Amino acid sequence: MKRYYAALSLSLFLIGNSALAEVVVRVNDDEITTEEVNKVLMEGTQGRFDSLSSDKQNELRHRIIEGMIAQELVYDDAQKTGVLESKEFKHEFDALQSRLKVQLASKLWEQEQFDAIRVNPKEVQKYYDTNPNEFIDKEKIHARHILVKSRAEAESIIAVLKPLRGEKLKNEFIAQAKSQSIGSSAARGGDLGYFSRGQMVPSFNDAAFSMRVGMISSVPVESQFGYHIIYIEDRKPAKKMGFSMVKSVIEQRLKMDKFKVSMEKKIASLHEKAKIVYSKDR
Repeated sequence: MKRYYAALSLSLFLIGNSALAEVVVRVNDDEITTEEVNKVLMEGTQGRFDSLSSDKQNELRHRIIEGMIAQELVYDDAQKTGVLESKEFKHEFDALQSRLKVQLASKLWEQEQFDAIRVNPKEVQKYYDTNPNEFIDKEKIHARHILVKSRAEAESIIAVLKPLRGEKLKNEFIAQAKSQSIGSSAARGGDLGYFSRGQMVPSFNDAAFSMRVGMISSVPVESQFGYHIIYIEDRKPAKKMGFSMVKSVIEQRLKMDKFKVSMEKKIASLHEKAKIVYSKDR
């Protein structure tokens, strides 16, 4: 039953974000939207895109967009060279339409089943009260970094930054990140935004969370990407999220759990009523 759970989760995500779609790039007469890019990103990361670091998200988004541009260019050329008129294309297209018909009907049927599920408000409150550890907003830090290829480069930058304090340190760090960093966050002054423990590679994570606000790393931090100089801009302590903040999330989770159980029963019932004959080669 996992495939029903995953398929509906993705379709709900796309439905919720379709109104926010904006054009990312135009390729000849075609448009690639944020909705289309987000769909590929979520499918490619199995729904874990938001848990990736800012640098990784930006890198992956760039690769996906470039790949989609290439696909549009190939499609345009295929039209010009007559691929769409070939017997092979028409045969494959007809087969694809048949598969899509089944998939779309299944998707809409699942949506109807999901919409019919009801969750009692008392169930939502009870879940919140009995699972307090699930609703802790983890400690987060807001960091910047400068990424360079060699330890010597990193040590040279640290030597420039070390005597500075306060706003002077922050401003110079941003300037150095823009001019020296090879990371994708360079244009933003090395800004990585807020992240919690475990979102960055281990060496970066350990160094960053051991530092105080307003500090830079006193020695280069090595990772598989190169050498980092880290600056801690802010820190948010862990805190319990209020019921109003997570109410809708809990409701969706409980609804999805009920949906999963309901689907298992429905599929089992349909399976019993159907005439299913397996081939001998199965």
